[in-house]
Amino acid sequence: MFIRSGSQPERERVNHTVRHGIWEKFTYRHKEDIVVILFDDDSCHICCPLFGRGMDDDILNHGSSRDVMSEDSVSDDNGSGENNMPNKSDSESDKTSEKLEEKTEEENPTKGSDDTNNDSDDSRNTQNDGDANGNKGGETIEEAGDAKEGNDTGDEAGGQEQKSKPEQDEKSDVDKTDNGKTESIIEEKVDQSSDEDKDGNQLRDKSNNEIFPSGAQTELLNETSTQNGAWSTQAVESKNEKEVQASSSSKGQTIEYSWKLCNVKAGADYIPCLDNEAAIKKLPSTKHYEHRERHCPDNAPTCLVPLPDGYKRPIKWPKSREKIWYNNVPHAKLAVVKGHQNWVKVSGEYLTFPGGGTQFKHGALHYIDFIQESLPNIAWGKRSRVILDVGCGVASFGGYLFDRDVLAMSFAPKDEHEAQVQFALERGIPAISAVMGTKRLPFPSKVFDVVHCARCRVPWHIEGGMLLLELNRLLRPGGYFVWSATPVYQDLPEDAEIWKAMSALTKSMCWEMVTRKNDTLNQVGLAVYRKPSDNKCYEKRAKDNPPLCQESDNPDAAWNVPLQACMHKLPVDPTGRGTVWPEQWPQRLEKTPYWLSGSQTGVYGKPAPEDFQADYEHWKQIVSKSYVNRMGINWSTARNVMDMRSVYGGFAAALRDMKVWVMNIVSIDSPDTLPIIYERGLFGMYHDWCESFSTYPRTYDLLHADHLFSKLKKRCQLLPVIAEVDRVLRPEGKLIVRDNADVISEIENMAKSLHWEITLTYSNDNEGLLCVQKTMWRPQDAETSMSSLS
Repeated sequence: MFIRSGSQPERERVNHTVRHGIWEKFTYRHKEDIVVILFDDDSCHICCPLFGRGMDDDILNHGSSRDVMSEDSVSDDNGSGENNMPNKSDSESDKTSEKLEEKTEEENPTKGSDDTNNDSDDSRNTQNDGDANGNKGGETIEEAGDAKEGNDTGDEAGGQEQKSKPEQDEKSDVDKTDNGKTESIIEEKVDQSSDEDKDGNQLRDKSNNEIFPSGAQTELLNETSTQNGAWSTQAVESKNEKEVQASSSSKGQTIEYSWKLCNVKAGADYIPCLDNEAAIKKLPSTKHYEHRERHCPDNAPTCLVPLPDGYKRPIKWPKSREKIWYNNVPHAKLAVVKGHQNWVKVSGEYLTFPGGGTQFKHGALHYIDFIQESLPNIAWGKRSRVILDVGCGVASFGGYLFDRDVLAMSFAPKDEHEAQVQFALERGIPAISAVMGTKRLPFPSKVFDVVHCARCRVPWHIEGGMLLLELNRLLRPGGYFVWSATPVYQDLPEDAEIWKAMSALTKSMCWEMVTRKNDTLNQVGLAVYRKPSDNKCYEKRAKDNPPLCQESDNPDAAWNVPLQACMHKLPVDPTGRGTVWPEQWPQRLEKTPYWLSGSQTGVYGKPAPEDFQADYEHWKQIVSKSYVNRMGINWSTARNVMDMRSVYGGFAAALRDMKVWVMNIVSIDSPDTLPIIYERGLFGMYHDWCESFSTYPRTYDLLHADHLFSKLKKRCQLLPVIAEVDRVLRPEGKLIVRDNADVISEIENMAKSLHWEITLTYSNDNEGLLCVQKTMWRPQDAETSMSSLS
């Protein structure tokens, strides 16, 4: 029997049959179509509602010993790609039936192909005013595809709604028949077609294993509650952490959301925790750049940041390193102020980056190679893999270090030079807005192989060397500090005075100056210092200045912790972190850190070394089997990626061969595994997702959240968090969520209200997976009054 369920009454009839009969329902979404497979003891029935252009034959070609009736695919001849609902003739297209023969071969995974219409240099993707900020209908939940252009469709991808709505039972996370069978649901809307397994049961088993691996891998979904000293959370470590926001439930907010544009002075560049003018005005002093530090509003914003006029899809890497669209970051002041230094220039509709600067007159690569020649032991891309670039400017140094297989965590204050960090991120180069002021930087101790400062204008030598001592906390024992500034290579009285003070300070810190050289071509110079690897020098100092920190001071505590003018003693236990330099890159990526002990309990309950390896294998399987080809992600356009809740960095490690970089975020209330991430040659930072992230809007192509939102709900509301996700994510960027089914349903409904495309949903028991794509849509209405936050 063939049941056609294209209309609402027919869909309700199918679901009524499932709820009150003995059939088991399995739903699979492909492109714009949904296949509903009903199983009983004797037969398999396929219901194919015609929601779009039609079903590829290979989706039905999963093989079965049963007689299965299939319907020919229906194509959309209009080619418009807009809300591809079938016309009357489409709905009445001929049906054919065939007997599917039993097959034994494995499923062939799909190979993603580059979208030929995805060239970022094509100005056809320019955002018009209506699409950007003027679309109507932002008050209630809308279909996610309303704002999609080109070949993308506007069909709603189904997804899981609240079980309390009977008319939407066919979309619930977990449907159960009377005999207690639990339904697995995959709903997929992708740009590629794929060959499916031999029958419905195999399809479900295969999908379950790829998205939620069976066996030992399933244990990774159940984190242990065990905490020991080495695995305490950042919230516990940090003495001055803000009081966590009151736990409140987002339950019931899955039906209607009222989105409005933020009404703030910062406009399209709004960063809530850095643009809080009300808090900044109350500061007693700004001497130590307190006004550039984080001051988060008490109530996290729920408004949406507008798009700049004329915004378009960013240029692909690596071309983006050389030029970006001016309209995406419409700031010309830096080009005026620094144009003569070859930082950035306005060239028609582009901002171009010649790769120069005060230090890089002949290009950043020449400067990078000059450092290598001056100190061969620095060994870019082998011994030195993860570096910190202080006062990074437009981050050309970090951008060209990719050519040497080096990751640079670049940072600079917001607006110190107009939008410099925003330029860096638009170019596809890692950077954050941060300042060396009164608090520790959000990184653990002893993790950076090299710290670099090129004319970063930081007064290292004042106030007991407090800022340089913060670098000492971050620098790995035996690591290098590369300082290229005028005191190194000029003899002006002020420079000579700074050099003398700096020499005295570094000597008292037991830093050894290993080289000081001038680059005659660039007419600059550098000095390289080496941090000691043990405590011998500390013990021999005639004066205890700067002093050693108290034994009780935790060097890894970094979230809202005030700076101190002291040095932490180095580990003496040979099994302690920091006593041995990591393996050379890339071997360090896969190697279990030597300081992980079998007596430690890992995040997922196994001994820590086993936990680490299991996590790595888990994410390699997930990424290769599911994320690479089955999410509809065009990896040629993805560059800036964030793992919003990283554990061991397994997700980032699995993406190593992709042309992306991954910012690993370790939540302050999660086990402090960030040192492990750095040990394997990756990078990241601490953050509290109940607050805004220190980045400009529209700076990430892909956000990945593994069981983040269910944990956040215990401390803060999800609505402001999703508003923050919208702020950080670029239009046409994607969010992947892995969480429990109820949270997946809640996030999906919020995404629909934002007019995002639902590209894939999956549920198995109480676990779910969601992939959504942000569109260009912005609400028409703005907040009624100017916010005091900016």
